[in-house]
Amino acid sequence: MRIRMLAVGSKMPDWVQTAHADYAARLPHECRVELVEIAPAQRGKNSDIARAKQQEGEKILKAIGHDDYVIALDERGSALTSVQWSEALKDWMQSGRDTCLLIGGPDGLSAEVLARAHARWSLSSLVLPHPLVRVLVAEQLFRAWSLLVNHPYHRA
Repeated sequence: MRIRMLAVGSKMPDWVQTAHADYAARLPHECRVELVEIAPAQRGKNSDIARAKQQEGEKILKAIGHDDYVIALDERGSALTSVQWSEALKDWMQSGRDTCLLIGGPDGLSAEVLARAHARWSLSSLVLPHPLVRVLVAEQLFRAWSLLVNHPYHRA
């Protein structure tokens, strides 16, 4: 089983790369997370946002494996607790099925990508800086794993 984070965007600030890499490195081999950056569509002053989302969506859909379990991170998704993330991680590990966590571009995910997802999760009701989402997802995956193995990282 592998977990892939498909994220629209590249050229992230150093702090994002460092923080994501730190949490990703803490995960054991059996639930490692792989970051796959999807090139964003060109945007300008008079850009067609719907077209940009569609172009990004096509790239995301190509990167998803045929049998992957897909979770779209979307502001209108279900808000899960850390314990629920842990239960989901346990299910993924037991299924042996690859999992994709999808992070859209600045305008979100296309309708086609949302339709492909098996679930939609929301990280927060707050509006978050787009680069921070990668870090939060990696941290929550590490926290979920720490709950499963009774690691002292999670102190709730």
